[in-house]
Amino acid sequence: MDFRTSGQGLEEIEADIAEGAEWVMVKPAMAYLDIIARARTRFTGIPLVAYQVSGEYSMLKAAAKAGYLNEERIFYESLIAIRRAGADYVITYYAKEYAKLWKE
Repeated sequence: MDFRTSGQGLEEIEADIAEGAEWVMVKPAMAYLDIIARARTRFTGIPLVAYQVSGEYSMLKAAAKAGYLNEERIFYESLIAIRRAGADYVITYYAKEYAKLWKE
């Protein structure tokens, strides 16, 4: 898909649903928060999953390692942003860290 468009992603989701998809996924999640939000508004009756891909994970890890940001705070904020955009579920490489943070 052409990343410069927003309609094409929604058309793909619509086609997937028409073909019988029981849930749909948007990936990468962080770069497509606008698509997640528009999909949530348009397709209310189907679970929406967002996948925070390895490149997003690596980007946050590298920035934290370089001292540019607080890793725990930024990964938590990024997951909240994805949920706030409308994702019902988030797949992330930060799952273990999030589970640990959630326990505390």
